[in-house]
Amino acid sequence: MPLLEGKNVLIFGIANHRSIGWAIAQSLAREGAKMAFSYQERMEKDVKNLAAQIPGTTTFQCDVQSDTELDAAFEHAARVFDGKLDTLIHSVAFAPKNALDNPFHQTERQDFVTALDISAYSLTAVARRALPLMKTAGGGSILTLTYQASSRVMPKYNVMAVAKAALECSVRYLAYELGEFNIRVNAISAGALNTLAARGVSGFTTFRNHTSEVAALRRNIEQSEVGDSALFLSSDLARAITGEILYVDAGYYIMGA
Repeated sequence: MPLLEGKNVLIFGIANHRSIGWAIAQSLAREGAKMAFSYQERMEKDVKNLAAQIPGTTTFQCDVQSDTELDAAFEHAARVFDGKLDTLIHSVAFAPKNALDNPFHQTERQDFVTALDISAYSLTAVARRALPLMKTAGGGSILTLTYQASSRVMPKYNVMAVAKAALECSVRYLAYELGEFNIRVNAISAGALNTLAARGVSGFTTFRNHTSEVAALRRNIEQSEVGDSALFLSSDLARAITGEILYVDAGYYIMGA
C-alpha cells in the first residue's frame, strides 16, 4: 500500500516548477496523498497548471499575512478534506530585496517585520488553524523548510537568516505544544537549490558551485531529494520524530569550509 494512501495534504508556498513545495507535492502524490495548494495572486496561473498534473488537487488563493485569507484557506481545506488534515507543508519565505542587497546593519524596521512575519510567524499561524483538522484525523505532520544560515553567517542572506532562526525555534515550541495531540512538527534544511527565492540572493550561483566541491558527497542536491525526505517525515515511518531539523544537503553542513 502507498505510504500516504487516503491522507490529506495541504501545501503553502508553491510558486513554480522549481519550488521545493512542488517537489514535495510530487513525492507525496506518488504515494497516494490527496492535495490542496495555496497560491499568491501573481502565481495563480503557474500553481493551477502544476495542480492540474495531479488529479483531484484543488487550489486556493492565500496571503499568509492576512488572517482573513488564512481562515478562508482552512475553511476550504475542511470542505475538500471532509474535516480531516494529515499533513501540512509550510514552504513560505520572503524578505524585501533591499534587506538582502544592503548590509544587515542597515535593515529597515519594516523590512525586518515583513521577513519575520512571512517567513517565521506564518508557520505558527497555519499550525494553529491546522490543529482542529489534525485532531479530527487523530494526529498529523507539520513540515517547514529552513536553511543553515539560521546558525551560520551566509553573506547576503541577512534578515532571512534571522527569520530562519526564528522559524527553527518555532518548530521546537510547536513540536512540544502539539505533541499531546499526536502532531509532529519538523523542518528540512535543504542545500543550495535553484529556486525563485534563491535567485534573489546575490552570489547564489558561486555558492552553489562551491557547495558541490565541498559537500561530503561532492555534489549538489536535487529538488526530488528534498521531496522524498519530506515524504519520509510525513509518513508513519517517522512517527517518533518531532522537533527536528533534517539536513538534506549532501553533507555540506558537517564540513568545516
